[in-house]
Amino acid sequence: LFSEPGAGSDLAALGTRAVRDEGGDWIVNGQKVWTSSAHLARWAILIARTDPGLPKHRGISYFICDMTDPGVEVRPLRQITGEAEFNEVFLNDVRIPDAHRLGAVGDGWKVARTTLMNERVSIGGARLPREGGMIGTVSRTWRERPDLRTHELHQRLLALWVDAEVARMTGERLRQQLAVGRPGPEGSGLKLSFARLNQQISGLEVELLGDEGLLYDDWTMRRPELVDFTGREAGYRYLRSKGNSIEGGTSEVLLNIVAERVLGLPAEPRDDKDVAWKDLTR
Repeated sequence: LFSEPGAGSDLAALGTRAVRDEGGDWIVNGQKVWTSSAHLARWAILIARTDPGLPKHRGISYFICDMTDPGVEVRPLRQITGEAEFNEVFLNDVRIPDAHRLGAVGDGWKVARTTLMNERVSIGGARLPREGGMIGTVSRTWRERPDLRTHELHQRLLALWVDAEVARMTGERLRQQLAVGRPGPEGSGLKLSFARLNQQISGLEVELLGDEGLLYDDWTMRRPELVDFTGREAGYRYLRSKGNSIEGGTSEVLLNIVAERVLGLPAEPRDDKDVAWKDLTR
């Protein structure tokens, strides 16, 4: 329960409010969007604004929300694949005990950043065997269907195979770092590579298959438990991979993180850093 309709890439602009009552509980009101598996989850991590008088990166607190509580309403968001693995969630006077707060009041952005860094390593650095994932699917098609081969596609496949292997080995190294401490901003670079590779590989697969690559077996509205990039046809992989550059942090935001925190380049200028959230234009 992070992103909101008015706070996606600029997550710190979120407006969902958590107000403490006389008994010490928090009463939460607002709307969240792009919540993965909210229709299945018992618990969710939630960030909400607890002090609108502070700048947007401060005054946010981090909670654990029981999705079965009264006032939590989950609605499906149907995607371009026909599925609805994502959701929008409406929070209407949801009561959260203070014991379900993680970190200090107003320190939720710090906790959220740690969560996001872990998420990006888990998305981009999943443990795979050599030639695992999408690159393995396309490579098998190449070996089994010599009638589809062209020199130009061969060169592109070789380049993507090498890139996929580099990403796989980089993910292994980052997981080793994660075992001895929290992940750093390098995970953003890995997640960037994951999105770019999936989109380029799935595009190559559609080109390789020609007319077959345009087939799509089922537009039925489904509520999947998992995202399966290898168990469906090429058309599904092509469509679903478009979301990889949005979920878990947009590629544009991650490029900024890599530039500023890995390469040490100057930060982009911000004119809202020290302005109270309540005074910002939304």
